[in-house]
Amino acid sequence: MAKQIAILSAGAVKPGLLAVVAAFREEMRREATVSFSTAPAIAERIRGGEAFDVVIAPPRLLDDLTASRHLLGNDRVAIGRIGVGVLVRAGEPLPTIASVEDFKRSVLNTESLVYNQASTGIYLAALFERLGIGVELNIKSIRYPDFAGVLDHIRQGSGRELGFGATTVIIENRINGVEFAGPLPEAIQNYTSYAATSMRRSDSDAMEFVQYVASARAQSIFTAAGIA
Repeated sequence: MAKQIAILSAGAVKPGLLAVVAAFREEMRREATVSFSTAPAIAERIRGGEAFDVVIAPPRLLDDLTASRHLLGNDRVAIGRIGVGVLVRAGEPLPTIASVEDFKRSVLNTESLVYNQASTGIYLAALFERLGIGVELNIKSIRYPDFAGVLDHIRQGSGRELGFGATTVIIENRINGVEFAGPLPEAIQNYTSYAATSMRRSDSDAMEFVQYVASARAQSIFTAAGIA
């Protein structure tokens, strides 16, 4: 009996990945389980000795783990890239963020900004500094370890907050009390790329899933989820 494939993945690709795993089960008659973490947590878990068959994360993180020999796979497949979006509590007016100046006015005028401590949050903190509004925004920024904290805060908040996260997970959670206000303006947008690799070299089970990720069906599922 073929073993169950264990996957550790960044949370931003969750909407597409769960559908790909379901298609893999149906088409290949194989079982796979997925655990989601932020990119920093993925590095910590793998360096701490946790074992998985497949790892899905930004290429730079995969490069670092490969250089330290925590990852030995040689079958990396690109999945796509995801941008940063803005969310508000459901029913609240959407902020005007079409241009960089619109975006600056909206973030300066809101009561608080809510974002994570992972890739999105690191980029946003640097962006605010670059736009010359870092001091004003730092004092009203609320940070959580991952998007789950951001989601709960915006959903349960006063409605005078702006949240930030990967566009894919914001859109996925529109049924959970939040609304997608739109992506960052293209001039200041930040895309994070994601790729899949096996954790160990010559792991035929893991390689089967990684190769499936590269298939036309899997790639079309990722595209439909906003991962292009």
